[in-house]
Amino acid sequence: MTKSELLELIANGENSGVEFKRDDVRPEQVAKELVALANFQGGRLLLGVEDDGTPTGIQRPNLEEWLMDTVFGQYVHPMILPFYEEVQVEPDVRVAVVSLTQGTAKPYVVRFKGSEEVYVRVGSVSRKATREQQARLFALGGMLHTELLPVSGTGLDDLDLERLRDYLQNVIQDPEVPVNPAAWERRLSGMGFMTERQTDASVCTIAGIVLFGRRPRRALRQAGVRWMAFDADTMEYAAADDAVIDDALVGFWRDKEGSREFERGGLLERLLERMQPFVSDESPTLSDGIRRDRYWRYPREALREAIVNAFAHRDWTRVEDVEVVQYRDRLEVKSPGALQNSMTVEKMLAGQRSPRNPLIVDVLRDYGYVDARGMGVRTKIVPLLTRLNGRPPDFEATEDYLLVRMYESASGSGPDAKLVADPS
Repeated sequence: MTKSELLELIANGENSGVEFKRDDVRPEQVAKELVALANFQGGRLLLGVEDDGTPTGIQRPNLEEWLMDTVFGQYVHPMILPFYEEVQVEPDVRVAVVSLTQGTAKPYVVRFKGSEEVYVRVGSVSRKATREQQARLFALGGMLHTELLPVSGTGLDDLDLERLRDYLQNVIQDPEVPVNPAAWERRLSGMGFMTERQTDASVCTIAGIVLFGRRPRRALRQAGVRWMAFDADTMEYAAADDAVIDDALVGFWRDKEGSREFERGGLLERLLERMQPFVSDESPTLSDGIRRDRYWRYPREALREAIVNAFAHRDWTRVEDVEVVQYRDRLEVKSPGALQNSMTVEKMLAGQRSPRNPLIVDVLRDYGYVDARGMGVRTKIVPLLTRLNGRPPDFEATEDYLLVRMYESASGSGPDAKLVADPS
């Protein structure tokens, strides 16, 4: 870092990614700032700068050794490898710059006096993380799969056993399908759809409710999806359609006369059916003298992939709904929660994979909803939209959500077909 770059950084003041500190503070105080930065998106700690931005310089001898051996070695856990440099500001004033990338093993903690404390950045301040913030950090670090958390007040009756029987018998071809409630609870607990308790009755997990629940939103507020359509560029106008759709995530097939037939759709099929009048158009002419072809403003495979991904990778610690919104010239799919494990939009577009909810993803893959390679963004969404509409989608990642913005085609994408394929 050059002197001019450092002075510009100081002139911009403290923020969520920059912290000023004197170098005569206690090691646990330095560790607190470093942990908070690592738990956010990384950043820089400037040592030898007053809170008001005045560079007074570093005074501690062997500062780098003290930072690495004492602060990082004894107080910060798990290990972080920072980049350390010193910049000469005045002939007798040097400032130390400690740079951190976003941590991949969240949450990072300060170990001090036999306890561990988690800190996060809130604006330009480092604070102790709340329980909710800690849960999200554990999920972001891949140490907590919230899909396996129990849903209080639920039981076996809240799951659709017909769907589950079909899943076991026909989808994964399990040779032993449970025959009574006790056997069902044991089997589903082993699969992660329920959780057994020593004293109380078994309860459903988030994954069980979302995938196979009879009425998921009754048990889990954030299950389901919010769908809206506007004949405008913003939400400021009255919606042409507005609905909250509640159903199990997967469809239902039934054995009939020796064959397996699709009987009713789940949440994904119901959503796409509701969306159809607003994202497709019928041809004004008959294609074969009998029926009219339907032309789509977005590639159906890309549309389905974006919606499936929103459910497969959302953060279940957040109570917001997945939102799908059609505007006059675009469609937006918003999935609650930040990208996890230092995943970025660039890495996602390059084909990296980091499933937040591996059990849900596995079941969706079993049914054929999810690409077997898990690379739908790279192989479907981006190339299909670019080829059809001449414009790739936009991806917007924040601490609160991932949003996919698709721009519609003026010409459509071809004749009608099933929106979600029957995996059988």
